[in-house]
Amino acid sequence: MLRLSKKADYALIAMNHLARTQGSPCASTSARDIAERYDIPIELMAKVLQRLVRTGLLVSTQGTRGGYMLSRAPVSISVADVIQAIDGPFTVTACSPERHDCDQYSKCNVRGPLWQIRERIVTTLGMVSIAEMAAENEPATAVAVELAVVRRSGIPAGAGHGPRQG
Repeated sequence: MLRLSKKADYALIAMNHLARTQGSPCASTSARDIAERYDIPIELMAKVLQRLVRTGLLVSTQGTRGGYMLSRAPVSISVADVIQAIDGPFTVTACSPERHDCDQYSKCNVRGPLWQIRERIVTTLGMVSIAEMAAENEPATAVAVELAVVRRSGIPAGAGHGPRQG
């Protein structure tokens, strides 16, 4: 099963929150503010935010009006950027093109396909920006547009999905 770590979840929550507040007069937000708003332990949130600063996705400022801000526009930060900043490179298998320490490496017949799946996952997550995540009504709008296209085309919803009949 492919699953994000809690730290990656918290990083995405924080980035989403900061994207929504970017451009407002109080765009800089403290770790405590984010942690309290989303019921996340403050120590853990602080560590996550510090890692995002070290990887260049956030900037931090000290002082009474200090806090964290996105280092660049939310449209230029992908979900993949955030996850990799927290958890490191995506892996689907124990081996990788760089690591060949698996006992089955020379005889493995699924290594190539699994690496291709990994690349597709990275590509897909790289196509979703923090700005898209922060857009509150975007998913509902996309679904409504898709349904409108389906209705206009005369293709029944769900056509082409599921097992073939007959």
